[in-house]
Amino acid sequence: MISVNVEREVRLPDDLRVARAESAAHLGPRILFFSGGSALNGISRRLKRYTFNSMHLITPFDSGGSSQILRQAFDMPAVGDLRSRLMALADETVLGQPDVYALFSHRLPKEGRQQDLRADVARMVQGKHPLMSAIAKPMRQLIQTQLGRFVEQVPGDFDYRNASIGNLILAGGYLDNGRALDPVLFLMSKMVDVRGTVRAIADVNLHLGVELSDGQKIIGQRHISGKEVPPIDSPITRCFLSDGAVELAADEVPLPKRNRKLIEQAEVICYPPGSLYSSVITNLLPSGVGRAVARRRVPKVYLPSLGRDPEALGHDLADQVSAILAPLRKDAGPQTTPRALMTHVFCDESWSETQCARVTSRHGIPCHRLPLSLADAPRYDVDMVSRLLVSLN
Repeated sequence: MISVNVEREVRLPDDLRVARAESAAHLGPRILFFSGGSALNGISRRLKRYTFNSMHLITPFDSGGSSQILRQAFDMPAVGDLRSRLMALADETVLGQPDVYALFSHRLPKEGRQQDLRADVARMVQGKHPLMSAIAKPMRQLIQTQLGRFVEQVPGDFDYRNASIGNLILAGGYLDNGRALDPVLFLMSKMVDVRGTVRAIADVNLHLGVELSDGQKIIGQRHISGKEVPPIDSPITRCFLSDGAVELAADEVPLPKRNRKLIEQAEVICYPPGSLYSSVITNLLPSGVGRAVARRRVPKVYLPSLGRDPEALGHDLADQVSAILAPLRKDAGPQTTPRALMTHVFCDESWSETQCARVTSRHGIPCHRLPLSLADAPRYDVDMVSRLLVSLN
């Protein structure tokens, strides 16, 4: 067997390739995303129409919301974004597992007495809660075991308000499998018939850190995103991984071999919409990501977010591209060209021609303005984006 590099001209979207993928989604293209947060969930849901083979490397470094409460309770990676993407890729038809999906997607009330919320979870473990009793054996017993492991080890002061039951089950499975995420992610994927692959970029309990142009260093995603605390007031100049106290060298956090193999199998690589640093670039920080990406001779595209991103303060479109390329080139080596890491930028027409042209002049990367958003809202047209990505294969 030999490998050859084939270049071709593509019309976007390519109706023939889209129709072919829609008729045989189980044979659809292997599109890999470096992602986190919820920005890609809508696109992921629509992409299931065209491929069951998308691959999602997700950040486990979130430190906000209910994920933060679990991290503090069990000294574990964040699972909220992983659970969210699993649900986005699950088979939501009657042919799937709608009862399991309903349980994994359920959240406890934001208000309520702790003893009442705790009792609700206990009823689930016992199989007496309607959401749990609706699930047939033996799957119900598997889920009860995972949730039961959580209940056995949860601290007495755990805050159950607004807790995602899916997150609690993931936490229990993590504890029940030697503090490893992959086994429980695999199990949950099978339970809801996930149409794709979802993994943590690295199974480690770390935090994202950034350095600002004023010299300040901030550690913790929740302090960067501007969602739970006031947004940053100085542009980010670089980012790094931290144990919560100090910055770690990149080689202290290697890309797992199983994830390197996913990148090696990708037919399209996408840096998708989402918070620039805490959802996208954070996945590019482990040692080995840049080298793995540089070795793949496939389309590697950036789809910038629509609307205002507090993390991209002071960044024009070319600056955002620079921020993505920086950790990749640091890992792959300074001799690596930008085009080896990102072949195209596809931005919505809401970005100006000047911004788009600046990307090409600074980085040598073609930038294309396309009608990718909805007419009545600053949101991507999920079908248009899905058709575009499928066409690139």
